[in-house]
Amino acid sequence: MILVTGGTGLVGSHLLYELAAKNEKLRATIRPSSDIGQVRKVFGYYSDKAEADRLFNRIEWVTADINDIPSLNLAFEDISRVYHSAALVSFDPSKEAKLRKINIEGTANIVNLCIANNISKLCYVSSIAAIGSNQNNSKLDETSKWNPEENHNDYAISKYGAEIEVWRSTQEGIDAVIINPGVIIGPGFWNSGSGKIFSKIDNGLSYHFPKITGFVGVQDVVKSMIALMKSPIKNEQFIVVSENLSFETVFKETATYMGKSEPTKQLKKWMITLGWIFQKIGSWFGGKRQITRDSINGLYEKTYFDNTKIKQELNFEFTPMSKVLEETSSFYTNEKP
Repeated sequence: MILVTGGTGLVGSHLLYELAAKNEKLRATIRPSSDIGQVRKVFGYYSDKAEADRLFNRIEWVTADINDIPSLNLAFEDISRVYHSAALVSFDPSKEAKLRKINIEGTANIVNLCIANNISKLCYVSSIAAIGSNQNNSKLDETSKWNPEENHNDYAISKYGAEIEVWRSTQEGIDAVIINPGVIIGPGFWNSGSGKIFSKIDNGLSYHFPKITGFVGVQDVVKSMIALMKSPIKNEQFIVVSENLSFETVFKETATYMGKSEPTKQLKKWMITLGWIFQKIGSWFGGKRQITRDSINGLYEKTYFDNTKIKQELNFEFTPMSKVLEETSSFYTNEKP
């Protein structure tokens, strides 16, 4: 039996669909506050109602939190393979402790139970945020070294810390693979993460920014995970990025596919800095602070990622991002009330 953590998220829900469609025996963890209705909605994107219901009903849901050992022990009963995609994504400085608790300690708990239950293989969903840097500004790949002296945000630190826990599992006899996806684009979660791109553009987004980074479609992420788990490859990590694009390009292409006006104004650094100043003052009086100096500078960085390794190891072909954006835009438009 396969265990999937984070099954109610973007990656997890699409992963569950693909695994169910392959007739795998599935168990997924769910927190009391999570909504499995979102997962059923995703299944409906790719199958008619009867087939979507049949596949969805293949999932055995277990209420468990990755920081609650007793509930995890129950979730691990009769499990042979684990896909660990549960994580907290946040760039809010006030969430540092929570990021470490969920992403690092939670992954350590998963690793410990994989070892205790002699799991045959573990797949961990990390992030390109945990990839190191190159001094010569060349494309980043899996050999790029993490420099602890550099100024990393709390999310990146937590994902890198989680990777260390996964590597620990390989020293204890667990076969593991790590994927480092870029910004993941896909349908179903329009009010969180990258899904906000579509809802913001629908509501009339005016500004763009020049940051360049790696992007990938959610189906490519899921297909790469399944292919790696079925392959003899073990104790390796892979950058999962289709293309390196600017957010300006992504915003404008998406607007075109949605029939909306393109954002034509570039967000100036002074505008964000002003917002940071107001947020910092507000934080003195109990307000939330999400903009940091690092996040301001990050909006203007140009970082390029090399996907050669996974393409060569799996003969993997990525879906062009133009097609991913067009299809996701179509899902949003069709679903919009």
